[in-house]
Amino acid sequence: MGTQSPPQSARPPRRANPQITRTVATLLAWFAKEARDLPWRRTRDPYAIWVSEIMLQQTQVKTVIPYWERWLRELPTLQALVDASPAKIHKLWEGLGYYTRVRNLQKAAQQICATQHGTFPQSFAAILALPGIGRYTAGAIASIAFDQPAPILDGNVIRVLTRLHGIADDPREKATNARLWSLAGELVERASQMRNHASPCSHLNQALMELGALICTPRSPNCPACPLQDACFAWRAGRVAEFPRVKTRAAVTDRRFLAFIVERDGRFLVQQRSDGVVNAHLWEFPNVEVAADCPPARAARTWLGGKPRAVQKLLVVRHAITRYRVTTEAYRVEPAAGTSRASAGGQWHLPAQLHDLPFTAAHRRILLALTRPGSGRD
Repeated sequence: MGTQSPPQSARPPRRANPQITRTVATLLAWFAKEARDLPWRRTRDPYAIWVSEIMLQQTQVKTVIPYWERWLRELPTLQALVDASPAKIHKLWEGLGYYTRVRNLQKAAQQICATQHGTFPQSFAAILALPGIGRYTAGAIASIAFDQPAPILDGNVIRVLTRLHGIADDPREKATNARLWSLAGELVERASQMRNHASPCSHLNQALMELGALICTPRSPNCPACPLQDACFAWRAGRVAEFPRVKTRAAVTDRRFLAFIVERDGRFLVQQRSDGVVNAHLWEFPNVEVAADCPPARAARTWLGGKPRAVQKLLVVRHAITRYRVTTEAYRVEPAAGTSRASAGGQWHLPAQLHDLPFTAAHRRILLALTRPGSGRD
């Protein structure tokens, strides 16, 4: 008979890679001294951490802080989120953008209350199964809230790992992405074995993100301050700016919109965006997309179904959405008698009522300009 393999429990543990061990120890020590005092780092409540992670998707920390604090004051528990009206959650999210995130938050809260008795799930698989949560977010919640060895891989971590290990291929390519996930997994797994640390997995993952956000930045990284400088391939090779190597982004496309401000008896006409479109359920002033050379008066005439009495520019709002550079021009429009098409599908509200509605970012700026002190509409 051949020699049988020893049972799994009898096998000696795999020896840790010394470089991985040094990296983990260095990051944990650095994070203990240099971590920012962020409000969601003062809690282990998985609900609060989950909300922070969803808000932080494609949004800067300094922007998120007041939103997170206000959200937790207004909706401090999962049940409070379940019970909140769509208008309330959209108003609390107003200005953060990517509003599918907030709708998925409520859907996930409803799912947790229906299937988990209102207790936030602890396993990575159960967290990943929630609406609006992908592999990165599930890993972040599992590691930060429950100190589990779940890896994370976002833009900051990708930048750190590609520079540290000299990974020159596009991180979005399947094989390269898998390698990066594997490296992130080795780091957090090694952290989990450090018994002298209270929250090693949580702090290791946060350290990777923090290093990318504060030191290993996309442009002008502060390499002399980096705790991993001596081990960094990109630094030693003088090629920091080459990593990560990503493909050229799609060209920016210009788009032009005209927004029409119509007043009747002290009320303004607004409309709510329908379900299934960008910024669904948010409010805005009536608007149309037009060509770059389209005269506003002609667009207003087409929209009204007749020539307006007056068209007066209020302001211009410029902003970017993904690969689009958007210009929104707002005009006060006075319809002529008999052009009632303007009110179709809209609602008339007093200025005070408008401020209670969740508006898209550009149209919120229009509203503020329309009702600011001195405008006569505050």
